[in-house]
Amino acid sequence: MALSSTGAPAAFTGKEVYQQSFDPGQYLREFYNLSDSQGQPNTFLMQNLKSLWKMFSLEGLKGETLIDVGCGPTIYQLLSACEHFQEIFALDYTDQNRRELEKWLKKEAGAFDWKPVVEYVCELEGKREKWAEKEEKLRQKVRQVLKCDVTKANPTDPVSLPPADCVVSTLCLEAACKDLATFRGALKNVGNLLKPGGHLVMVTVLRETYYTFNNVVFSCLRLEKDEVEEAVKGAGFEVRFSEVWTCPPDTATGGDCEALLSLVARRRTPTSG
Repeated sequence: MALSSTGAPAAFTGKEVYQQSFDPGQYLREFYNLSDSQGQPNTFLMQNLKSLWKMFSLEGLKGETLIDVGCGPTIYQLLSACEHFQEIFALDYTDQNRRELEKWLKKEAGAFDWKPVVEYVCELEGKREKWAEKEEKLRQKVRQVLKCDVTKANPTDPVSLPPADCVVSTLCLEAACKDLATFRGALKNVGNLLKPGGHLVMVTVLRETYYTFNNVVFSCLRLEKDEVEEAVKGAGFEVRFSEVWTCPPDTATGGDCEALLSLVARRRTPTSG
């Protein structure tokens, strides 16, 4: 996809572009090593991991079932979560992303080495040496890896999952939605996967219009913090936690991201208004 004169993608990156052009192996190598080839720390990834650890440490964030919406080929978003939930369903639209995730879950040759990232999360939890146990725990808890489409009222259609205690979605909806109306609708659809009283855990980039890797440019819906919070509330949630991390100018994100929003919201019950 070509860039416009402003540096942003010339058009919205649709599902078919992801299906045809998203290379999960290259994506992982580009963004999910803890340091780059020059030894510089991956501050964006580290902050993301810290935010997820902090959010999944909040009181009440536990239960039986967790659904990961837009998992991509990654597991980092589940490393803190797997300590608090008994079964996990991982959802993504793109076939090759789901296949890449399955490679790691099944310990297949050529799977991405997540050990440094797992060690980092274990260190946050005060038990760095337990990384192998955490990997095994996560593998055992992921029940299924399923196709999803967040623009559908039931994102896993034709499959119906039991209502979950928690949904986590990281760096997904802003890439999947072409405009604010679609983003609001997607949040409602994601909310349909939750029990009343269940929690939504989100990590969203702010004021990003594109990201790029492997010489392919992908669009991103430019969002402000208040727009995300209003959309979450409009989808039937009460915001419990909201925190913004401003990206330092030299942060390597592959795009024009300015900040990272971490948010926890609770789905309102019929009696909570």
